Amino acid sequence: RATMAHLALRFGLGAAVVMPVMSVYSFAAVFGSGGGGGASVVPMAARRQGGVDYSLLGGRGFGSIKSFGREAAEFALQGKVPEVSHDGYEVATFAGGCFWGTELHFQRQDGVIATCVGYTQGTMDAPTYGEVCSGRSGHTEAVQLLFDPKRTSYRSLCDTLLSTVDPTVLNRVNADVGTQYRHGIYFHSRKQQKVAEAAVSDAQRRAGKRTVVTELCAASLFWPAETQHQQYLQKGGRFGNAQKVDKGCTDPIRCYG
Repeated sequence: RATMAHLALRFGLGAAVVMPVMSVYSFAAVFGSGGGGGASVVPMAARRQGGVDYSLLGGRGFGSIKSFGREAAEFALQGKVPEVSHDGYEVATFAGGCFWGTELHFQRQDGVIATCVGYTQGTMDAPTYGEVCSGRSGHTEAVQLLFDPKRTSYRSLCDTLLSTVDPTVLNRVNADVGTQYRHGIYFHSRKQQKVAEAAVSDAQRRAGKRTVVTELCAASLFWPAETQHQQYLQKGGRFGNAQKVDKGCTDPIRCYG
């Protein structure tokens, strides 16, 4: 867990925006006391130059865009790896190469409540897109989501991830190459671990002599990506051509929009 001094240094924050007891940011100071969608109360001068402005991340109450971004940032800034959301939905984290397409696959799955793209399994706090793309931070691009276990199973989510990658290819998904594009399942509980292990074992049987290299390990801190990456393909992607997020939609996913 980062120290208070370390976080203040990295983000240019004064003591007023740091939790002295927990030695992490005050979520209320960054987002406002509303947490889910209130305006930021952090002055521009208090934001780290070039860093991720977590106060801009969306929440679940923004029309058709259902983002877990603000809540995921809250957990990360408090140094927490959650098993469930504040209102009881399960949390899951997956990496499947470029996070834009991976997010859309999960947005379309019934029972998925909200999604967020970001960075996990790395060695530094609050990384930026540039730092992750350099390969030096150790993070992989990932999706963290909320799901309702009454409507979909964790096994179904694992199978969705494995169906979107070649699980026998290391550090590459389609044309995206590098450790930041490694695929993985990051379990949040012992129960999820058992299910994920079974899913990967089944994938290994299907792969035959080829070895499945999908990373399987405990979830670590998940740092949301910059707001422009969130729900990127739903918003139109690189070419301004929005893609459907309707549950059960089978339209081909265009990776860049």
